[in-house]
Amino acid sequence: PVVMAGVLGIYGLITAVIINGKMDAANYSAYSGYAHLGAGLTVGMSSLAAGLAIGIVGDAGVRANAQQPRLFVGMILILIFAEALGLYGLIVGLVVASTAEGKGKGLCSPYNV
Repeated sequence: PVVMAGVLGIYGLITAVIINGKMDAANYSAYSGYAHLGAGLTVGMSSLAAGLAIGIVGDAGVRANAQQPRLFVGMILILIFAEALGLYGLIVGLVVASTAEGKGKGLCSPYNV
């Protein structure tokens, strides 16, 4: 369970690197900023939910595995499904972050123009 929860932090790091690569101070619109904020929040909140699920299942699974060793495979399967929540959030966040710059042209203009 500890290794699986550590992967969730890597998801946030991947998203941060991709968003940082798309930022350009000269033509960074408010639309792109809000889209990148949404992408980061999507990955963060889905990783938080997946980490909570991994923690609860890991705790209950380790206690149950001590009493009945046959439950190990079922515990691992449930942990994999909990990890999938974070992976789905990563996919959605990457889609939002990658399409932010193309769709926001001309929607939000600065006040000094």
